[in-house]
Amino acid sequence: MTAPRHIAVIDVGKTNAKLALVDAESLEEIAIVTRPNRALPGPPWPHFDLEGHWAFFLEHLSAFHAEHGVDAISVTTHGASAVLLDDERQLAVPMLDYEHDGPEASAAAYDRLRPDFAQTGSPRLPVGLNLGAQLHWQFSTWPDLHDRVAHIVTYPQYWGLLLTGNLATDVTSLGCHTDLWSPWERRFSELPQRLGIAEKIAPPQQPGRVLGTLRDELAERTGIAPKTPVMVGIHDSNASLLPYLGSEEPFSVVSTGTWVIAMAIGAARKPLDPARDTLINVNALDAPVPSARFMGGREYELLREGSDAKPTPQACAKILAQGTMILPSAVPGTGPFPDHPLEWIGEARTPSERMAAIGFYLAMMTESCLDLIGALGPAIVEGPFASNPAYLDMLAALRPEGVKVAQSATGTSVGAALLALPENAPPKARSHQQPEQADALRAYFERWREAILQEA
Repeated sequence: MTAPRHIAVIDVGKTNAKLALVDAESLEEIAIVTRPNRALPGPPWPHFDLEGHWAFFLEHLSAFHAEHGVDAISVTTHGASAVLLDDERQLAVPMLDYEHDGPEASAAAYDRLRPDFAQTGSPRLPVGLNLGAQLHWQFSTWPDLHDRVAHIVTYPQYWGLLLTGNLATDVTSLGCHTDLWSPWERRFSELPQRLGIAEKIAPPQQPGRVLGTLRDELAERTGIAPKTPVMVGIHDSNASLLPYLGSEEPFSVVSTGTWVIAMAIGAARKPLDPARDTLINVNALDAPVPSARFMGGREYELLREGSDAKPTPQACAKILAQGTMILPSAVPGTGPFPDHPLEWIGEARTPSERMAAIGFYLAMMTESCLDLIGALGPAIVEGPFASNPAYLDMLAALRPEGVKVAQSATGTSVGAALLALPENAPPKARSHQQPEQADALRAYFERWREAILQEA
C-alpha cells in the first residue's frame, strides 16, 4: 500500500460523531465536522442513528476529498456496542444504546452464564455496559431475533462493512469489558458458545490490518478512488493508546471524553478489583492492558451546571485555602467509588471556583484509577481534560514521574489514522510543569481520600 497523505477518520464517541481528516506528515487534523450522537427512542429500544450518521459521513467524505484528497479511511468508535445483521448484511434490529436499562431485567439469568473476571478481565457492569449482557437480553426477550441474526460485528467494523462489504470484529472492541473475550488467551471466552452466537460473530482481526477497499458505488458517489484502503478499525480508548505503544519504559495513557480511561503499560503487578471498575483492555497489538475508568466527561457536564467559567489560578488558590472539595461519585455505579454518594464539602463561591474544584476532583479520580492499576512512569493525558489547568496541576502534583499532554486535541482520531501509517513516528507529548503549590495539592488530595474513607 502506498503511504497515504490524508486519512479520513470516522470517529464515533458516545457524545458526538465526527469525521476528521488527518495529515500524514504533521499528524494534525486539517478538517473536522461533528454531529451529536443522540439516542433515538424506540421501538424496540433506545438506539443510535446509524442511518443519519452514514449520510453525514458520506456527505463530508465527498467534501474532504474534493478539497484535500482522501487516500485511506480508518474508523474508531466507543465500546460496549455491536451491530446485529441479517443474512443480507442489513440491520436485523436497531443498534441498542448501552445506557438503556433493559438488560437489568435479565441480569440474574445472565450472571449465571457469564465467565468470571479471571478469564475475561471484564468487571460486571450496570445496564448494557457488558456487551454480553446486551446480547443475552436481546435474544432472550425477542426469541425470534436469534434466528434472524446471521452476523454480529463490533461497532467500528459496522462502518467498515458499509465501506467495503467485508465482515470482521476487532480485538480491541472485543476486549472492552464485553465478557466475550479472554485477553490472556487471545481468543473468545466461553460466553459466545453459551449464548449460541459463536458462529454468528464475525472473525476477529487486529485493528491495523486492511479490511478491504472502498466499494465501487461509494467511490463513484464520493469521488474517492475505488482502491482506497479501509482499515479494520479500533476501540477509541485504544486509539489514544496506540501512538505510544513503541515505548520501552513504563507509562500510562489517560484518555478523556465521556469516559476517562486510564491504561497502564509496564504496570506494577497488582490484583485488580472488578468492583471498582478496573478491567483488562486489549491493545492494538492484541496484548492485555490493565485499565480503570470513570465517567469523567459526564461528571464534568453534571457538575459544571452549564458554566463556561475558567479555573483561574486565583480560584484554584481559593479552593485550596478553603478546603472546598467534591466527594465522588457524580455518576453512581461506575468508577473507583461506585457506591459513594456525591457530596460537596464547603462551597464554591464563584463559577471559577466551582470549575477549579471540579478540575481537582476529576484529577483525583484519575489518580485513584491510576493507583488501582499500578501505573508507573509518566501519565500522558489526551482529550478535553488536556486543556484544563486545574486538572493538569493536580494530576502533576500526584504523579511522581510527571504528566505529559498529547499535542493532538483528540488522540482518538490521530491514533486511528496511525493504523494506516505504521511507519510514522508517533506524535510528541509535551511535559506539564510541576505546579508551584504541589505540596498544597498533595495535602488536599490526602484530605479528600480520608473524607471518602470516613464515609465508606
